[in-house]
Amino acid sequence: MSRRRAPLAVLSTVIVTAATLTASTAAQAATTTFTPTADTYVDNGSTGTNHGTSGQLGVDNSPVKRSFIKFTVSGVSGAVSNAKLRIHTDDVSGSESPNGGSFRAMSNVSWTETAVTWNNQPAIDGATLGSLGQVVRNAWYEVDVTGYVTGNGTFSIGVTSSSTDGADYDSRESGSTAPQLVVTSGTTPPPGDPVWVGAGDIADSGSGDTATAALLDTIQGTVWTTGDNVYPDGTASQFSTYYEPTWGRHKARTRPSPGNHDYHTSGATGYYNYFGAQAGPSGRGYYSYDLGNWHIVSLNSNISMAAGSAQEQWLRQDLAASTKPCTAAYWHHPLFTSGANHAPSTATRPLFQALYDANADLVVFGHNHQYERFAPQNPSGGLDNARGIRSFVAGMGGAGAYGFGTIRPNSEARNTGTRGVLKFTLHDTSFDWQFVPEAGKTYTDSGTTHCH
Repeated sequence: MSRRRAPLAVLSTVIVTAATLTASTAAQAATTTFTPTADTYVDNGSTGTNHGTSGQLGVDNSPVKRSFIKFTVSGVSGAVSNAKLRIHTDDVSGSESPNGGSFRAMSNVSWTETAVTWNNQPAIDGATLGSLGQVVRNAWYEVDVTGYVTGNGTFSIGVTSSSTDGADYDSRESGSTAPQLVVTSGTTPPPGDPVWVGAGDIADSGSGDTATAALLDTIQGTVWTTGDNVYPDGTASQFSTYYEPTWGRHKARTRPSPGNHDYHTSGATGYYNYFGAQAGPSGRGYYSYDLGNWHIVSLNSNISMAAGSAQEQWLRQDLAASTKPCTAAYWHHPLFTSGANHAPSTATRPLFQALYDANADLVVFGHNHQYERFAPQNPSGGLDNARGIRSFVAGMGGAGAYGFGTIRPNSEARNTGTRGVLKFTLHDTSFDWQFVPEAGKTYTDSGTTHCH
């Protein structure tokens, strides 16, 4: 699937930002993403022309252009708690303040993409769902359509603009930047059993992250990342062009950690600006949260981790303050790995030591683009079935696969060449893990470990 690279001079923005995730909403419902079954625009400068196969959807007031987008929602169970239309700007008219237009519901859902012209256009006759003010080129925008999309069915949305300085959006013919309807629905799973799912080394110019984002579409719960969220340099443009169309649709429930490629941009400003408060205090990159009976810590392996460092001291204080019986942590550079491309990062050992001292149960890494599971170990890598921490390398989020070198002690399972996500079910006193492979692949791994 091809992707358009945004001009480096443009910083992309999203006008409507997602609500801050909480532990209670994180495990609440399933999210499904739909692409249009039809979209087109009409132009009063060419009243008899059909634009159904165009790569653009125009909105303007001189000449007058109106766009129509239709979605068929199916397979949604339970009440719809959130629905948002996500659209991507292709180009903008003029040079001052291009206007994104107004979005309205439509009663006509029988129009067809290849038949609509200015002369026979369907009426845009429903309630106003939202509007966008000034927009920029090559950026994603969101409009809340929860009041209109209430369950399964067919829904039409019309877009108009009263401004002579309008915008063009990418149509469904554009591939990865086609419009999206993201619907969240369902019921709360059993209390105390939240789902915690993710991977690292995710988005680039290929399509691997498209495959893994499709897995997230079917898995409820909180999403984590183990760094290198976007390649190659973690810029704002790369987040907009590569990450946003795929894993970005799960941004509202994501709790990320940064990788070295995110820090290719000075201070990882692309990463911190994109994720905002969900990435913890800007520039620091470490934070914690609770899910059910679990305390979870996201750490930053791109800054000092030495014993006595600000991060290590914060971690010890954070762990001491937790009242949860089970503890997990995640960061980018692995202390334990058999990967050929990146050796074990011994600089991370003080963090692992602090977690071990606090009787933590689970640590997840990224960096090597593969999957690997280790038996419970102490900070020196010795087998420790009494107090050891089980660890995983989960760098299979979308980027190109890496090979294995010398297999390290206590490595129990490993795979390369299969992208996927690692799903944990966090029980009151234990956790289940499951490697979920991309469509068309068969590798999997699963099991259970009790908390200390």
